[in-house]
Amino acid sequence: MFGMGRRSRQLESAAVTAFLPVAALVPFWLLTMAIVWLPLRLVWDIPIWVLPAAWLALGALLFVRPVQVAVLTPLLGARRPDPRELDIIGPVWTSLANRNDLQPDDFVVRILPSDELNAFACGGHLVVVTSFAVDRLTRPELAGVLAHELSHHLGMHTVALTLGHWLSLPIVLFARFGFFLQNVARAATDNFAAHSSALTALGRLVGGVLTSISWVFLAALYASDALANLVGHSSEFEADRRAVRMGYGRQLAEALRRVISLGGGTRTIGWRARLGASHPPARTRVARIEAILRHPAGG
Repeated sequence: MFGMGRRSRQLESAAVTAFLPVAALVPFWLLTMAIVWLPLRLVWDIPIWVLPAAWLALGALLFVRPVQVAVLTPLLGARRPDPRELDIIGPVWTSLANRNDLQPDDFVVRILPSDELNAFACGGHLVVVTSFAVDRLTRPELAGVLAHELSHHLGMHTVALTLGHWLSLPIVLFARFGFFLQNVARAATDNFAAHSSALTALGRLVGGVLTSISWVFLAALYASDALANLVGHSSEFEADRRAVRMGYGRQLAEALRRVISLGGGTRTIGWRARLGASHPPARTRVARIEAILRHPAGG
C-alpha cells in the first residue's frame, strides 16, 4: 500500500551496532539447534548444519514483503486501516513519500488497536501505528511520527531486530520446554518416588538441572534484550536526525511533546531501568531535535 524506493536505503552505524545483541544470541541459538538435531539424527541421517541453515532460510523469507506482511501482521495483533483511518493516513503518507521521492509500492502500514500513543517499524517493509495515535495526533504530528518510522527503514535499523527475534524464538521455546520438564519431574517425584529417599533425591536433581539449563537460556535472552536496548537508543537518535533532514523535525517534536503531556517521556532512574528502556526519554529527544533545528550544520 505505501512504499519507498530501494535506492533510498542506507546502512547507518546504528544498523551495524544493532547486530551486537544478535551476535550474543548466536551461541545459544546454535546450541538449541544442536540439541534438536541429536534426536532427529536417530531418524534421519542429516548433517548438523542442515537445521541452522534451514532456520536461517525460513527467517530470510520474513524480508519478502508479502510473507512479512502475512506473518508479522497477525503476530503483532495489527490490522488493515479502516476507511476512516485510511483517510487520515493516506494523504499524510503520500505527502511524506513525495517529499522523499519514494514510490508507494514497498511499505505497508498497519494499525495496532491500542490505547497507547505509539508506532514502530519492523521487518523491512512494515510500519505499525496505534489506533490511539491516529485518533489523537494532529496530521502534522502523525507525519512526524511516520517520518521517524520511515527513517528506521531507510537506515536499515530493523534488519538486525527482525533477525534477533527470529533467532530468539527457538531459545524461548527451549527454555519453556525445560521449565515444563522440570514441573513434570517434580510432579513425578512427589507422586511416585515419595516413598524412596534415593528416588526423591534423583528427581530433585533432575528438576534442578532442567531449571538451571532453562535459566541459562533465559539469562541469554535477557542479556541480549538489555544490550539491544542500549544500542537501540542510537538508532532512535539517528531516525530523529533523518526525520529532521526530511523536514519533519518540528512535527516530530510536537508528537513527542504529546507523549510527554500524556505522562510518558520521563527519564529513567538507575542502571536497571536504563537497561529496560527500549527508547531514550522523549524529553531528551525533543531537546536534541530542537538543537539540530537551531544548528542544522552541527546536526
